[in-house]
Amino acid sequence: MTMAMDDAMTAALDTAWRLLAEAAIDRHSPMHTLVVAGIDEAGLPDARTMVLRAVDRAARTLRFHTDARSSKCAALDGARVSVLAYHPGEAIQLRIAGRARIITTGPEVDRVWAASTPFARRIYLVTAAPGTALPAPASGLPAWAEGHRPTETELVPARANFAMLYIDVAAIDWLHLAHGGHRRARLSSNDAGWSGAWLVP
Repeated sequence: MTMAMDDAMTAALDTAWRLLAEAAIDRHSPMHTLVVAGIDEAGLPDARTMVLRAVDRAARTLRFHTDARSSKCAALDGARVSVLAYHPGEAIQLRIAGRARIITTGPEVDRVWAASTPFARRIYLVTAAPGTALPAPASGLPAWAEGHRPTETELVPARANFAMLYIDVAAIDWLHLAHGGHRRARLSSNDAGWSGAWLVP
């Protein structure tokens, strides 16, 4: 039964957003890479590990980066998705439900692109879309870019391949594992704010 947030639910929600916010800026956090799952073009479950780039609690969003040519962009844009995170040190699992948005143009995308290092942006120089068949193992980068730190001029064509994936968070299933007894809450979001329900773990 969904109810108004009690103090323990509020603390759980605060912890969830804190761990996510820390993970977005700490590459050593166990939540820095999350599993993002949706449904592919064939209607089958499709999950992948993605790097969490930014968290905005006020806007209730998570941000990831991806190649605009990737099949996941078409499959995820506007779709309902699930995100899985686990922090062993805190013994907390988060299962996040939301809706995905793909953004490829606009000042915000340009700002994030410009703020990334040239070496990080280099991956968007791959000559074919991710998932394209190759005759042998390879990075997909043009030969001149292998092991090379590209210049801003060399990166110009890569910008068109850069996309940001936003997930608008609708609910967080929070699970705390403890020897004395696990605890689980379903925390749901809407325009009026957050509500919650305690669940059997």
